[in-house]
Amino acid sequence: MTISITDTAGVKLTRLVVFVFALTAGSSAACLYYLQPLLHTVAGELDVSIATAALLVSAAQIGYLSGIALLVPLGDFLERRRMIPALLLASFAALAVSAAAPNFAVLLPAVFVTGVTASAAQIVVPWSSALAEPERRGEIVGTVMSGLLLGILMSRVLSGAIAQVGGWRTVLLVAAGLQLAMSVSVYALVPTTGRAAAGERYPEVLASIFALIRNYPVLRQRMVLGFLAMACFSLVWTAIVFLLAGMQASPYHYSEFTIGLFGLAGVAGALGAPVVGRLADRGYQREVTTAVWATVLVSWALLAWGGHNVVALIAALLVFDLGVQGIQLSNQSAIYALDPAARSRLTTAYMVTFFLGGVAGSVSAGIAYQSGGWSLVCEIGLAATILGLLLWAAFARKVSSPA
Repeated sequence: MTISITDTAGVKLTRLVVFVFALTAGSSAACLYYLQPLLHTVAGELDVSIATAALLVSAAQIGYLSGIALLVPLGDFLERRRMIPALLLASFAALAVSAAAPNFAVLLPAVFVTGVTASAAQIVVPWSSALAEPERRGEIVGTVMSGLLLGILMSRVLSGAIAQVGGWRTVLLVAAGLQLAMSVSVYALVPTTGRAAAGERYPEVLASIFALIRNYPVLRQRMVLGFLAMACFSLVWTAIVFLLAGMQASPYHYSEFTIGLFGLAGVAGALGAPVVGRLADRGYQREVTTAVWATVLVSWALLAWGGHNVVALIAALLVFDLGVQGIQLSNQSAIYALDPAARSRLTTAYMVTFFLGGVAGSVSAGIAYQSGGWSLVCEIGLAATILGLLLWAAFARKVSSPA
């Protein structure tokens, strides 16, 4: 299988292009989470249980997983300036169908398709990495990741605010309009950059992903760590909706808007991503990975306390998101250094496992909260984090230099 690398050295990665990349990543990733703070409302209107409503989060993540597995690898071989606007247009259509869904049976598959098209976010990230100067790669990827993470977090705030006025269907219509606007923006503002590689047929593209997994131990290690980190992230942000809505004897009884505002507590994590990227650029990959896992570990004590103390809960979310997003960027910095011509396929290998963790976390969240409330959710998350730290300690001992 022959790979020829397309020259992108003549393309200048301006601040405007980086901003468009960040905004596109954020608007696409946000589509996975608009309904998350509104699950209790959707459950009531469509007459389904808490655990069933939580499947909407899982459907979006499974769709995203499918897009990452089947579409993102093509980012190495297709013209991304055309590919991404096409995905954004498909996202617009899926969101419009979701907004008009008459029942849960229609809403669930529409949310799945929205998840598939949201994989555009994971084409933008390696695209920015490919175009960045080597000495600024971690910083630029961190900036684009900040946009992606801010999209995830701000989606909850925007969702709660709009739903308070116009209901959950209006939230989806606004999201559809945003995706349409971003489709036009990417095509109009981002220059043509060509393909990262050429010469493969689609089956060979998919087969090459398994070869990458087999050939790079660092990739396998970061896939496992990513699974655990995303499982924790999805566990918290799915279950917290039920906590804040007052379910299962929770002391909180907040409105949709107030629940959405809790997403602001995680903004610090997204804003800290470029800092993590700069430290990775300077050769502190191993130290950064250890520090962010330790941060998540500490956050679980605060999260447990936050089950009955709102100040502790806000502080916990800030610390928790800082740690989880640091893990994500540390992992991506490590894998993007492995093979410049295969960044989209490396992204696929990593992100498929990452969002399998998300699916596991969201499914567990509904079941765990219904069975044992917030305390059981925190116990599961703590166990997953301890496992992550132990695995990282084992991985770090196997290599003689930062991975």
